[in-house]
Amino acid sequence: MKYPELISFEDALKRFPEFDAIIDVRSPAEYAEDHIAGAINCPVLDDSERITVGTMYKQIGSFEAKRLGAVLVAKNIAQHIEKNFLDKPKDWKPLIYCWRGGNRSGSMAHIFAKIGWSVAQLDGGYKSYRHFVNNSLSAESIQFHWRVLCGPTGSGKSRLLQTLQRMGAQVLDLEQMAGHRGSVLGGIPNCPQPSQKKFESRIFEQLKKFDHQKVIYVEAESKKIGRLRVPEILMDNMRASPCISICLTIEKRVDLLLQEYAHFIADTASLNLQLDFLTALHGKEKIAAWRQLAESGHIPALVKQLLEQHYDPAYNKSIERNFTLANKAVIIKQDTIAETDFINSARLIMDQT
Repeated sequence: MKYPELISFEDALKRFPEFDAIIDVRSPAEYAEDHIAGAINCPVLDDSERITVGTMYKQIGSFEAKRLGAVLVAKNIAQHIEKNFLDKPKDWKPLIYCWRGGNRSGSMAHIFAKIGWSVAQLDGGYKSYRHFVNNSLSAESIQFHWRVLCGPTGSGKSRLLQTLQRMGAQVLDLEQMAGHRGSVLGGIPNCPQPSQKKFESRIFEQLKKFDHQKVIYVEAESKKIGRLRVPEILMDNMRASPCISICLTIEKRVDLLLQEYAHFIADTASLNLQLDFLTALHGKEKIAAWRQLAESGHIPALVKQLLEQHYDPAYNKSIERNFTLANKAVIIKQDTIAETDFINSARLIMDQT
């Protein structure tokens, strides 16, 4: 075998276990946006160096840019070898990729091959990985058997998904992957949402682990979770799948939301800021009344009004319009929000599906 070996992502996916490391040589910003699961970042050009070389390429010429790039790339590869790989044995086998599988990954792969390592370079780089992810999401989502947990805001869908997962069921928790609870108040403190690409990569990685013969449980979602879009083909298949409707009394739904959104209770200013986003739908007078409830500490009353006047009407319209089998949903009624009740509901769901 002649090294570096140039392989497609399809081949790399089959051979992942044989690689001792997956090395992403793109800049830190490119890596942070998204990367192949398990890859480490060893940039041959950092963010500022990449900009400098790119600007020189456009404004001065390709020869001058490549000359400077060679200096920077050689220096950085040497530092990576010294810091991260100097102790690696002769049979160490890395997979290396960059944006398109060109100069950056090729430079490191060439040097590693000259050292004597059995190095593989990803043909097409990260772009080939993205192409595979997009195609896979389309193909995989059609093959799976979905069960969609429905129910108005506060009915415990997310908590029930988590319970199902702990009990060994296959669960695709899109809100967890998106870092957002899917409503105007759904932002999670100190948890910024990932990029769209990283969100899709998380879905891809999860679907890879699933058994096509078993049901996957997922929560009924809108097309967007925060600022992220659920892949269209996945959304279409979810909306055409059998539904399971979770029922809690409105009093228990209020109790559950007070638990899950405790950060807003402690931060009235943030709560009021989010309420302002509803002004176009409900008018200034109603928003002012809701803000007054928040500022005076009447949070349970505020939550109840939000459910009755905002969330429930919106949910009813959305579920009837978008989930074609919602009117035939299996009904799961819970008396309380105790952990034992969620376990019992999860068992009932698994027994029926």
